[in-house]
Amino acid sequence: MSVGTAISRVWPTPATGPLNDPELAALYGRADRPHLRVNFVASADGAVTLQSYSAGLSGEPDKRVFGLLRMLCDGLVVAAGTLRHEGYRAVRLSEDRRAWRRANGLTEYPTLVVVSGSLDLDPTQACFADAPVRPLVLTRAGVDPPPGLTAVADLVRCGAERVDLAAGLAELRRRGLDQLLCEGGPHLFGALTAAGQVDELCLTVAPLLAGAGPGRITAGDSSTPRHLPLRHVLAADDGVLMLRYARDPGDPPPAGAAPAA
Repeated sequence: MSVGTAISRVWPTPATGPLNDPELAALYGRADRPHLRVNFVASADGAVTLQSYSAGLSGEPDKRVFGLLRMLCDGLVVAAGTLRHEGYRAVRLSEDRRAWRRANGLTEYPTLVVVSGSLDLDPTQACFADAPVRPLVLTRAGVDPPPGLTAVADLVRCGAERVDLAAGLAELRRRGLDQLLCEGGPHLFGALTAAGQVDELCLTVAPLLAGAGPGRITAGDSSTPRHLPLRHVLAADDGVLMLRYARDPGDPPPAGAAPAA
C-alpha cells in the first residue's frame, strides 16, 4: 500500500479506512469495451492551471491516482501543446505497476499518443527520445514532419483540414489500444467532447481558489450538453476531492469506436 495522504471513498458507499492501491485500481478499473477516459485537475473555482501550469493544482493524492490511471490504460493521449508546455517526459511506470500490467496480460508500458495538426514537435524531447514504447502521432494529411520525428514516432494521418479524432481513435483501437486515457489539454478535451468520444471524466478538485484568469478544463467549439452520471467520490485527508463520471454501460459506443472484441 502506498504511504502518504490517505484517500477514502465517501460516495456512494463510504469505505471504512483508507484505500490501498489495488482497491483504488479496482474502483477505476478497465472497461469491457473500447473506452476513452479523460483526467483533469482543477481548483475549487474551476481553474485548470495555477501560475500557468496544472502541476500547481496537483498534490500527492492526485499524483497517486494519476499514476494508477496510466497503469490501467493501453494508450495515453495528449495534445501537442500540453506535451510541450508541461514538458512531458517518457511514459514510464514503477516495477510494481509494470508487474500488474504483465499479470493482467498488458504490455509493460502504455503507448504515448500525441495529437498534432501542425507537427510542431521536438523529436529530442524525452517523451519521444527516451520512450520505452514507440509513440504514435495523430495528425492530418499534407503536413511535413520535422527532421528526426519519424525516427522516433509513427505518424497516423487522419483528416485533411484538421485531425479527425473519431477516425484517429478508431485506428488506435484497430491497433489494440482499446482503453485510452486523455490528459488534455482543454482544447483536445473540448474537441473530443464535440466528437462524441468521451466515455468518462476523472476530475480532481483542489481545495483552493485560483481567482480570475486561468481557463477551464475544456475549450474550443461548443457542443451539445450530455449527461454523464457520477460514479464515485473519493476524498483525501488534505481536502482534495476526486470525482469520477462515466456513461452508463448500456449506452451505445460513441461514433467511430470499434466494437469490443
